Amino acid sequence: MHLGAFLYPTGYHVAGWRHPGAQADAGVNFEHYGELACRAEAAHFDLLFLADSLAIRGDDIEALERTAIRYVAQFEPLTLISGLAARTRRIGLIASASTTYNEPYHIARKFGSLDHISGGRAGWNLITSQNEYEAFNFGMRRHPSHAERYARASEFVDVVQGLWDSWEDDAFLRDKSTGLFFDRTKLHPLRHEGEHFQVRGPLNIPRSPQGAPVLVQAGASEAGRALAARSAELVFCAQNEIHEAKAFYRDMRERLAACGRRDGSLKIMVGVFPYVGRSLAEAEDKYEALQQLVHPVSGLSLLSAQLGGFDLSHVDLDGPLPEIPETEAGQSRRQLLIDMARREELSVRQLYQRIAGGRGHWQLVGTPESICDELEQWFNERASDGFNVMPPYSPAGLYDFIDMVVPELVRRGLFRDSYRGNTLRSHLGLDVPSNRFARR
Repeated sequence: MHLGAFLYPTGYHVAGWRHPGAQADAGVNFEHYGELACRAEAAHFDLLFLADSLAIRGDDIEALERTAIRYVAQFEPLTLISGLAARTRRIGLIASASTTYNEPYHIARKFGSLDHISGGRAGWNLITSQNEYEAFNFGMRRHPSHAERYARASEFVDVVQGLWDSWEDDAFLRDKSTGLFFDRTKLHPLRHEGEHFQVRGPLNIPRSPQGAPVLVQAGASEAGRALAARSAELVFCAQNEIHEAKAFYRDMRERLAACGRRDGSLKIMVGVFPYVGRSLAEAEDKYEALQQLVHPVSGLSLLSAQLGGFDLSHVDLDGPLPEIPETEAGQSRRQLLIDMARREELSVRQLYQRIAGGRGHWQLVGTPESICDELEQWFNERASDGFNVMPPYSPAGLYDFIDMVVPELVRRGLFRDSYRGNTLRSHLGLDVPSNRFARR
């Protein structure tokens, strides 16, 4: 199975920053990230994964001042991951970047550069931006609709991938004797003219060491699934029931085939939010200790944000979740939480307590053996190709997984005991893409 380390600064739990085992200033502490990256690489993880938002998420100052997870104080991910490339040698490096508030040439050049700097370990997590507050930082009066964002994203991807093929692999001669730096016949300006973009090209950096950075997608809406099936090579998703995860896995495989892509050209990784203890009681104590640190203001605000900004301030906290209207923010997570509340008959208070940690991701509380049992079942029953590990608090929460769970996975033959290759594609078993312009 594949394993990723989701490096949310102080951990994924809303109160993670308050835990004694958390680095409270993690968001702007490069040494913290460097140590996490090195520990994950020593455990032979496939990749590191960095999320992003181009604005603080929300404007409820009473809730914001009590949290470290709403993008209040943390590094820009491409800058950070470039630094981590110099601290590591083998582990993959995935950063999120928006198609709504960037231009294709920017993204193609930055990730192309990162792939060269890292020796072929870069991945781009394509996001369309759920956070409506980002619009106000880019001269816009409103956040584009979900449909608008995905229409732009679809063409955006085509342009980026075309730019990554600007040069054939052996285009650069650098021949001092003849004075030829490159072979003009292996240069291919894109000359893209589309609905959203006009980009001539070529990209002013050679082709990626791994053909192209790995393209990652994290949306599970209808539009997100369609885009992933057409273009993505890795999908990161939130699933907390095995039957739903298996249905998602089957659906993506069917979509992949309909797009004419081979099975295995797209990997699916489920987010897992683990509390690991040497005994079940120890793991439960870790869970309860964090739950006690959740401030009601933080919990309710987090739930409101996850439901697309729906105002819950006047709702009976001990009553059922009211009807939640459609939103132009992220749709798949909103629906997952609504379904959870209806299925388990949770009150609003119970729902925000439930998601204070994993926010809809699969939560596991147990021993290394019991957690491995769960991961093994999901992997063997084709519910997932691997897992993005989202520690509740950081760094100690990730170290618990590395020190206790990974050795058991290795012992069972479910995870590698050493790297077999040097690139992110080699870790994930993905083919090197051919250059669309190269003569066959």
